[in-house]
Amino acid sequence: MTRVLGIETSCDETSAAVLEGTGDDATLRSLVILSQDVHRVFGGVVPEIASRAHVTAIVPVVERALADAGGTLGDIDAVAVTHAPGLVGALLVGVSFAKSLAFARAIPVVGVHHMEGHLFATTIEHGDALPPFTALLVSGGHTMLLDVERWGSYRLLGATRDDAAGEAFDKVAKLLGLPYPGGRHIEALAREGDAERFRFARPMLRRDQQPGDADYFDVSFSGLKTAVLHAVRGAALPPSPSDGPDPVRAERAAIAASFQAALIDTLAEKTARAARLFRRERVVLGGGVACNRALAARVAEAVASSGARVFAPSPRLATDNAAMIARAGLFRLESGEQASLDLNAYPSLPIPGLIAA
Repeated sequence: MTRVLGIETSCDETSAAVLEGTGDDATLRSLVILSQDVHRVFGGVVPEIASRAHVTAIVPVVERALADAGGTLGDIDAVAVTHAPGLVGALLVGVSFAKSLAFARAIPVVGVHHMEGHLFATTIEHGDALPPFTALLVSGGHTMLLDVERWGSYRLLGATRDDAAGEAFDKVAKLLGLPYPGGRHIEALAREGDAERFRFARPMLRRDQQPGDADYFDVSFSGLKTAVLHAVRGAALPPSPSDGPDPVRAERAAIAASFQAALIDTLAEKTARAARLFRRERVVLGGGVACNRALAARVAEAVASSGARVFAPSPRLATDNAAMIARAGLFRLESGEQASLDLNAYPSLPIPGLIAA
């Protein structure tokens, strides 16, 4: 039984977690996530502010995670830390802290790829979310469709060619006068709207596409974002929403619903294509957008004919968190991996274990 301390500082959440286990039998003992709400003032994450906030928060966050787990640093067998991808200044705070801690305690430190962490997140809550499966990773910075043969062996099928799904949500939310981050606000507003009111085109989704086509699995959301911009201008919406079910709010809700439906339909169909092609009986969602209930329901509908099950993380494990880093770190540690003290942070890095598509 190995007890791992996970540390996550890739963007604007300072998080620490304690997880223990062996193989796929892992138990989360604690999870602390401190979000930096200050970025809402700027409508997006300010890297320098994020880095400074991590410096201030990381010690008390780790101490709280250890206390919640009912242990001390002496009970920790290894440290797992996000080292890529992300805001390099923010990553360096976590990497530097993790290396120092591991050195002081003479225990191993493991560098974890943030997106591989999202692959493992769902299995913390759903023990059956194990390979082989089709994975859809959708976050503010990434949109990836993977075929997962086994842990550590990932076939990249498709990705976004421009905006990530979460980034598209944030940009459309800004157009609609909604707060940052925009995902949950659009999801809430979309429940009030008529998704057929605008009927935006489903980007890079055509009936004549075939396996092997360059756009069969890839996605693109820049054109959809532009379509929303024209709809907002055409409706002459004010820069901020009004309270109550007035006609302007109804128009705003219809745009939100139509946008969300177009984006989700695209992701669901691409995911269903992958599950059918590789005959996967499980589909795993990961990343911040994965907690969107409409997305999970639409993917389940798209793969229902093949009998595949869909697993989605709770909001707490969908957001950037240290539990998923600890879980991926446990796998990497048991695979014989350890980082040296020259472990560095990288703003961009391919997910490890990629195999030819």
